[in-house]
Amino acid sequence: MSVLSTVSIVDALVQRLREQVLDGELSPNETVAETEVAANYGVSRPTAKGAIVTLVNSGLLRREANRPAYVPDLTAPDIFDIYRVRIPLEVEVARTLASQRASIPAAQAAVAELEGLPDETPTSQLIAADLRFHRALIAAVDSPRLSRHYNGILDEVHLAMKQYWRVLGQEKIAREHARILRAIQSGNVPRATKAMRDHLEGAARIFAEEIAQSA
Repeated sequence: MSVLSTVSIVDALVQRLREQVLDGELSPNETVAETEVAANYGVSRPTAKGAIVTLVNSGLLRREANRPAYVPDLTAPDIFDIYRVRIPLEVEVARTLASQRASIPAAQAAVAELEGLPDETPTSQLIAADLRFHRALIAAVDSPRLSRHYNGILDEVHLAMKQYWRVLGQEKIAREHARILRAIQSGNVPRATKAMRDHLEGAARIFAEEIAQSA
């Protein structure tokens, strides 16, 4: 007998609120109050609170004393902290995969997808293609603990990219992804690690410069 999986109301609400944040329906600094969420979705306040707590823990929302949860407007220190975690992790992934001369069809498909998307493609689709490349590399290491750790920062990575994608450029990212993948597939460890480090450090630097200019 087949067993059907079910999604709890809290999980479904978490997914919907996550989509609203990452698609830009909820803007930076916009509040996400328990009472409003409960009323908008016809759920109890404990259910709304549970969903909000989950998103606070993932970094997509923030909560401070005497204030409802809200969507963070990421600062330069936020960006550098996210990438301080991300860079050594993904550089080591590039090192591991290059030492194996790994063939990663999912990463190759993600590169081709990003290269082929037209200019008018919604930002959410461009970011999804970008992150599919990085997630494919993580998955190729075949480490459940690594995947769990990476997934723990993925929401904040996505949020940073959503808020500042316009300054990165689709063509530049696709070109850098292709460079990383070529180095991995050729087994060139120094080139693979440098390409990954340059890619991520460059993104963090561009984000920080954009924040400084808009301050």
